[in-house]
Amino acid sequence: MSDKAERLREARLKAGYRFASDAANALGVIASTYRAHENGQNDFELAEAKIYGRRFDVDPLWLMEGDRRTGNGAPPAGPVGVAEPNGTLLTPVVGKGKKIPVFGQAVGGVDGEFLMNGNVLYEVMAPPILSDISGAYAVKVSGDSMYPRYEDGEVCFVDPKRPVRRGDYVIAQIRLEENGALLAYVKKFVRHNTAELVLEQFNPPKELRFDANTVHSVHYIALAGNA
Repeated sequence: MSDKAERLREARLKAGYRFASDAANALGVIASTYRAHENGQNDFELAEAKIYGRRFDVDPLWLMEGDRRTGNGAPPAGPVGVAEPNGTLLTPVVGKGKKIPVFGQAVGGVDGEFLMNGNVLYEVMAPPILSDISGAYAVKVSGDSMYPRYEDGEVCFVDPKRPVRRGDYVIAQIRLEENGALLAYVKKFVRHNTAELVLEQFNPPKELRFDANTVHSVHYIALAGNA
């Protein structure tokens, strides 16, 4: 377990949440996503640390870096940030009630691809991590090409503003034919340069390669779950 993951677990326990699933429910995030951050399977960024810090009453920078002055992992003493308002005041919740569209198809192609034609399957509440991201959306996974990371029917929540890097999971929109329909692929990002986009698939294991001039967009998948 990484130091960051250990600090997150410590903060959760000190905040009174015995189980990770209870903390995830309180945070409004997918339980599997939170557990992956706490057990070190997936790294978390400052945006997530700010959400966790508010709920667990710790400094997000401590979650990210520990105590750089002393070199130890002790949490800062006392509550961090602005005190909770009394009963006569209300604290506005950013993004509360925001809905985002879910795109997809009931049946995907050979590699799980589906037509990205703008048809909305339904709408879901945006998770807190995406509540203030303009253009955020979700896609429904078709098939088992990315199992066990993503299962058939699972919903992936997408942050179109965040840059992607090697190892991230993404949705890539590809136009294989001029004036043709956009095809969407939920895959693992390998690289994208002026020549090609390379994605990794799990079932069957292989790399998918697309000419750079066919790539419409590559967007970061922030989290996933059932919705």
